[in-house]
Amino acid sequence: MMQQELERIRQEALERLKEAQVPEAVEKVRVEVLGKRGTLTDILKGMKDVAAEERPKVGQMVNDARTAIEEAIKVAQAKMEEKILTERLAREQIDVTLPGKTLPLGHLHPNTVALKELEDIFIGMGYEVMEGPEIEKDYYNFEALNIPADHPAKDEQDTFYINGDILLRTQTSSTQIHAMEAGRMPIRMIAPGRVYRSDAVDATHSPTFHQVEGLVVDEGITFADLKGTLEEFSKALFGEETRVRFRPHHFPFTEPSAEMDVSCFKCGGKGCGFCKGEGWIEILGCGMVHPHVLEMSGIDPKKYTGFAFGVGLERIALLKYGIDDMRLLYENDTRFLEQF
Repeated sequence: MMQQELERIRQEALERLKEAQVPEAVEKVRVEVLGKRGTLTDILKGMKDVAAEERPKVGQMVNDARTAIEEAIKVAQAKMEEKILTERLAREQIDVTLPGKTLPLGHLHPNTVALKELEDIFIGMGYEVMEGPEIEKDYYNFEALNIPADHPAKDEQDTFYINGDILLRTQTSSTQIHAMEAGRMPIRMIAPGRVYRSDAVDATHSPTFHQVEGLVVDEGITFADLKGTLEEFSKALFGEETRVRFRPHHFPFTEPSAEMDVSCFKCGGKGCGFCKGEGWIEILGCGMVHPHVLEMSGIDPKKYTGFAFGVGLERIALLKYGIDDMRLLYENDTRFLEQF
């Protein structure tokens, strides 16, 4: 009886495995026949009831049946894997003769485009691009720029202080101090970078923005050199027809100081909505480096003179591309950014 049962279990299992079409069917046979509560396992548990002289023969038959079923399971599993692979290859088949799909590519941000153009202009004039730390000492951000602790300009900049001596820089002019302290003359540099001020966010202000500071220090540098340099810069940036004008101003680290306007590149200086009917657009502040600033940086003001200027990068981008709200540059709206 046990021999007939073993043969029945073996034949039934082999038949089910042969007809199996999915991996789940193969696994079901394995569990029902060879599992802990499987039919073949139950027979092994009943070996204690088999006569001693019959046990070797029956045991061999059980092992033969197990081996045959295990081999059939391996064959069925291999067949399933091959079937799955064939179906996947058919589903993922690619016609290499078809034209490729064009993937959308990103491009440079308006700020980056404006900065690259600005850098190219000054590099063409022989300037070096230098970088400085965004986390700066109070000395380099204020005191070395002729802005002592009790100076009103220090309060006007709404600085982010980390502690009493460390802050987030409010201007990249601090990079100029590092360059002057290095003492390698002459100096012709621009210092672009991110700066921080505690400003409310609106169309023209942000707590974080970018500045590009410029510095030239050498023997015999005059205000005429400053005017000529910035005029060439303005024409390269806004067009050869651009005119410039300088208005007296005050900055603690320059003397004399000025603000520079360019003729409106939309109307040619005639007056329009873009320039609010004035024909001129303010773009930067500038001046001759204050002798005390040179002295504090270890430079002899009797031998060397220099000029400095600073321009807001976002302002250049807004003007060049006719953008009326600075916030658009940072909202990451692809509908806006894709225009550039």
